[in-house]
Amino acid sequence: MKRLALGFAALALGAVLFVPAAESQAQAPFRSSVSPLSAAFRAQMTSWHKGCPVSASDLRLVRVSFWGFDGRAHQGRLILHRSYTSPVIKALRTLYSERFPVRRMRPVEAYGSSDDRSMAADNTSAFNCRGVTGSSAWSEHAYGRAIDINPLENPEIRRGVVSPPGGRKYTNRSKRAKGMIHAGDATVSAFEAVGWHWGGYWHSLQDYQHFSWNGQ
Repeated sequence: MKRLALGFAALALGAVLFVPAAESQAQAPFRSSVSPLSAAFRAQMTSWHKGCPVSASDLRLVRVSFWGFDGRAHQGRLILHRSYTSPVIKALRTLYSERFPVRRMRPVEAYGSSDDRSMAADNTSAFNCRGVTGSSAWSEHAYGRAIDINPLENPEIRRGVVSPPGGRKYTNRSKRAKGMIHAGDATVSAFEAVGWHWGGYWHSLQDYQHFSWNGQ
């Protein structure tokens, strides 16, 4: 009874109560920011080069909260064209509220700007000045208006070839594993709500990781 009385006294005096780490994480607010690329980042940037269809000055660094596979809140980084930051942030805010898990979220510079290496690492990324696989056309990523989410759990399947190769066990889309994206789910709906389109609906190939502003 004495301990209870002391507890009430502490509350009355406005004492700060200890909040367990798990509960604190559950309450972590969504945070985002948009900023021009710093001179230091541009100096070591390998995902942009002369001849790209957009200027480096039109690209923005987006910092955004996401829930990791570890069940904890993290801050990720994406590079996007300045005209497309708002819809992506809005969609990712919805994913955060739904606690959709993302493995990691880093600019592709962390992987030498190699799409293959970034996908193999299950890295969620956006801008990368590269062409469409098997084509001379620019990818929507080269314009900073596409994002790939959890590529390992959501591989691209093109004429039987799975990218990344480690995603082969996720080609059975009836599975419901952590981080997978399915037709009509909260992730697809979040991007549809901002006018973006999912590559999982394509017919010539399926790109389950891919969302873009124009559906390409």
